[in-house]
Amino acid sequence: MKGIFVKMKHLAPSAAILAVGALTLSACGGASATGEEASGGDSDLQGTLTGIGASSQKAAMDAWTADFTSENSGVTVNYSPDGSGAGREQFLAGNAQFAGSDAHLDDDEVEAGKEACGADGAYEFPVYISPIAVTFNVEGVDELNLSPETIAKIFKGDITKWNDEAIKKDNPDADLPDTKITAVHRADDSGTTENFAEYLKATAEKDWDAEVDGNFPKEYGGEAAQGTDGIIQTVSDTDGAIGYADASAVGELKTAKVKVGDEFVELSPEAATKVVDASEKVEGRGEGDLAFDLARDTTESGAYPIVLVSYHLVCSSYKDQETVDMVKAWEKFVISEEGQKSAADSAGSAPLSDDLRSQIEKVIDSIKVAE
Repeated sequence: MKGIFVKMKHLAPSAAILAVGALTLSACGGASATGEEASGGDSDLQGTLTGIGASSQKAAMDAWTADFTSENSGVTVNYSPDGSGAGREQFLAGNAQFAGSDAHLDDDEVEAGKEACGADGAYEFPVYISPIAVTFNVEGVDELNLSPETIAKIFKGDITKWNDEAIKKDNPDADLPDTKITAVHRADDSGTTENFAEYLKATAEKDWDAEVDGNFPKEYGGEAAQGTDGIIQTVSDTDGAIGYADASAVGELKTAKVKVGDEFVELSPEAATKVVDASEKVEGRGEGDLAFDLARDTTESGAYPIVLVSYHLVCSSYKDQETVDMVKAWEKFVISEEGQKSAADSAGSAPLSDDLRSQIEKVIDSIKVAE
């Protein structure tokens, strides 16, 4: 089982966070994500919501929080982007009312959810869909095509120079330098790493023989960096570097096209959505669990398969009505058309489909006060 879980029957509405980083704090009122001055809101909600988790959601979370608290001036939302693994662990230990995670709960964590949240356990549902960029910084190279096998060999350490024959094969017209490759990976337990590894395992298993995990395989070497910001900073500062990160964080860095079938596909929200539409839900889960097995090995034209579906984890029950009301209002805003547009504008994410939104709303509506 991942982490050490404190057995708590139900979450407290304002439990303290233990051993986590600095909070991304958005107080009530202030400016909205659109830059407009908030009116102060007129809802009757009062209290503080604490969340911990995926750094990939940070830009979207900042936008959601600004907009939500502008309409709910009595609510403060704190989100600490410490990574998916930390988010799941702290949520299941009872130290947060919700968590963000770039990977769905595993079977052990589903069971732990029953200890933290009551008999119906934790609920999880997608809130943020985004491509994972393979981003690079190679002097003189502005465009790059990479097959999954080549990506796997680069991050495994089997390809060490940019003018390697495998990279030349993917880029026959490029002037590739004899520069050492610095493959940068996450140092922390990361849902982005887990999604990236899932893609490589599904598409290049002969070359990526490590087990899929949120921790990058130590035996593959490379250079470790803390969090999404660490990946971007290291790649930006290092000629010959390549890394992987949520597309919203890439900024001015260049991104590779990925081979799907017989074509090389550029990342985009639309290309990421094609993969999610082709995916099935994880089998054997409860009605409140909307986790997906992503179709990483799709050959559909125009699909970009290195994608993360980032989830929110909430409890099926909380100890008081005030917390239930806040969680419901918060999560309904996050998945609403307004909330999804705000995330798309701020982070370049792909909005949820109307059908998926309808399914999630039913799950949120079922959150109740613990008996």
